[in-house]
Amino acid sequence: MNDKSTNAVHFGRIAAVLPVKDMVRAHDFYTRVFGFTKTFENGNPVGFMILKRESAELHLSLQKDYDAPPFNVAHIIVDDADALHSICQREGLRIIKGLRDHDYGLRSFVFEDRDGNRIDVGQPA
Repeated sequence: MNDKSTNAVHFGRIAAVLPVKDMVRAHDFYTRVFGFTKTFENGNPVGFMILKRESAELHLSLQKDYDAPPFNVAHIIVDDADALHSICQREGLRIIKGLRDHDYGLRSFVFEDRDGNRIDVGQPA
């Protein structure tokens, strides 16, 4: 359905919500490894957290019984996929799809975070 009234709506940023089993571990991972900064948290114990770095934003949601799905849950555009790939390797993260160039103008790879969330990383060629 193409509702013409939606053409008047401007869409802004969309942030991925990543389920995590352990909020402290996830916070440590994303801040220490990728340089994100916590900008908000909610609950006692914390059940929701917002992390930011430049234009990227991740929302972490505590889900203690979470089983990660076998597909990508987020896509992040970076300016140096090779450097991020090296960081993921150094941290011992599982690389689902290796670093490669695509004919549609993207250099990309897919990794799993500590909770099994598959993150697709891309760099415009």
